[in-house]
Amino acid sequence: MLVFSRTTGFRHQSIPDGIAALRGIGARLGLAVDATEDATRIADDDLAGYQAVVFLSTTGDLLDDGQQAALQRYLRGGHGWLGVHAASDAEYGWPWYAGLVGAQFRRHPAVQPATVVVDPAGRGLAGPLPRQWRRTDEWYDFRANPRGKVRVLATVDEATYADGGMGADHPIAWCHDYDGGRSWYTAMGHTVESFHEPLFLAHLAAGLRYVTGQSGADCPP
Repeated sequence: MLVFSRTTGFRHQSIPDGIAALRGIGARLGLAVDATEDATRIADDDLAGYQAVVFLSTTGDLLDDGQQAALQRYLRGGHGWLGVHAASDAEYGWPWYAGLVGAQFRRHPAVQPATVVVDPAGRGLAGPLPRQWRRTDEWYDFRANPRGKVRVLATVDEATYADGGMGADHPIAWCHDYDGGRSWYTAMGHTVESFHEPLFLAHLAAGLRYVTGQSGADCPP
């Protein structure tokens, strides 16, 4: 898989730890992992060698028109895309990408503990997580609720933290079959500590199994 972590906006300190964590997960899943911030790697010839592409806390405008078209062709070829945290804070002028991610970042309160509520019916796609998962992160609000367009795997309970802005239904991780390929996104992963948490690593591993086709799962809305 190819891990892409280019930023033209805010840069997360957790990116190096995220790359290291994904290398470890990849090794356990039998996947070689390349990491890059070079947008020219998002091209037909380069992408052809990868089962999935991971956008790791990418921010801002990332790809030119040709690179955008190459990513579209890659998904349409039946491949997978996985987005972590700030992957939703990118490419605001590209509607296809907004559809790929499922929702676009709007704002967030301070980093703080909260309770994530995992849908038991989607645990194979979310990872072997407890039904009530208490953890610390930066809890994104989105410009629109993606439910109905994606399969929501987990929500964050706004009653358990301060200054949430989406209300009673606040999706925080989801997946969907998109434009011929597979898309899986988690809004978690802001902190360095996230990439050293066994449960969060299991969450990412479940996403990677889905987008690489290892799980054999479909993800209808």
